[in-house]
Amino acid sequence: MLFNLAILLGTLVAMEGVGTLAHKYIMHGWGWWLHRSHHEPHLGVLETNDVYLLALALIAAGLVAVGKAGYAPLQWVGGGVAGYGVLYVLAHDGFFHRHWPNKPRPLNRYLKRLHRAHRLHHAVKGREGSVSFGFFYAPPLRVLKRQLRKRRGP
Repeated sequence: MLFNLAILLGTLVAMEGVGTLAHKYIMHGWGWWLHRSHHEPHLGVLETNDVYLLALALIAAGLVAVGKAGYAPLQWVGGGVAGYGVLYVLAHDGFFHRHWPNKPRPLNRYLKRLHRAHRLHHAVKGREGSVSFGFFYAPPLRVLKRQLRKRRGP
């Protein structure tokens, strides 16, 4: 059981790296056509960018199914992928974009840093020149501001 928990927690941590790379190179790369909706004003709850979350859910479900079919560790990897998806929705949609009815605000230093880094990510219009592609880790704000100034030019 301890081994399974280690797989689950390790997957949760590894997913931040996977998510960061996917956000930078897929969502802001060849998959921009889906992600663009997230960087534009929109009405309603859903946007085409949500297809990425659906894909993550299908991957998680597939891993759990394969794990239950005889490759047990994969079900815990699938659980970690699913857990990351749930945490993403809570943090990103809830705190960063305030899509919840009570519009919570981040209270501690960690959440404030993530929130400000995400706002800097959205400060750039379009797919090029953005900073801070992670969801649960953000470089120091001074570093991000310096990167933005450098990318915008004089």
